[in-house]
Amino acid sequence: MVYFTGDIHGDIQWITGLTEKVHLTQEDVIVLLGDVGANYYRDGRDDLLKRRLNGIGTSFLCIHGNHEIRPVHIPGYDEIIWNGGKAWVQPQFPNLIFAGDGEIYTLNGLRYLVIGGAYSVDKHYRLSRGAGWWPDEQPLTEIKAYTEQQIRYNPVDIVLSHTCPFKYVPREMFLSGIDQSTVDDSTERWLDTIEEAVEYKAWFCGHWHTDKRIDKMHFLFHSVESDAEFK
Repeated sequence: MVYFTGDIHGDIQWITGLTEKVHLTQEDVIVLLGDVGANYYRDGRDDLLKRRLNGIGTSFLCIHGNHEIRPVHIPGYDEIIWNGGKAWVQPQFPNLIFAGDGEIYTLNGLRYLVIGGAYSVDKHYRLSRGAGWWPDEQPLTEIKAYTEQQIRYNPVDIVLSHTCPFKYVPREMFLSGIDQSTVDDSTERWLDTIEEAVEYKAWFCGHWHTDKRIDKMHFLFHSVESDAEFK
């Protein structure tokens, strides 16, 4: 079974609570839709979270969020082929698979397109306090081109992204005090073009810290869904 849930930001209690409700096996996969919190501090705190997640005994597919470093910039990650697409894994944490943007993975007979990244509206706040921020938080030009090539030649059943297409942006979740004219929404606008080009059964995203559904667009934060209805 494949399960989907939103940003955990390092909150292991949320995941352990899920494992108490669902009997998981090594064959199951939990998709974390970005901002996992496992590649943020680049010190022992990251390793502690990875060790605890890895010890749960099932696989995690981690989508790139806007509050974390891409694995390609962290020593010790190996590039592998996982269920038909490129991914990154640290040998000491083999149950934590970090997805590549634009990759397509086949799980339980369904084809999953992954598109991570988003703009951080708290960018300047984090920079002013010496917190982590990375300039490649959004999909770069080459990632966009690769993704567009992928969907041109490959069918897709389900899309997994961090943020959502612009037409579905939940404006009720905008943070007060943020001037929206200063927000870079280029990723969401680009996702509009992807959404229009792909025939899909469902689209799952995180980022917005809300649980709601609009047509085939599933926003997840503290809720959990599975692939059962799409087989």
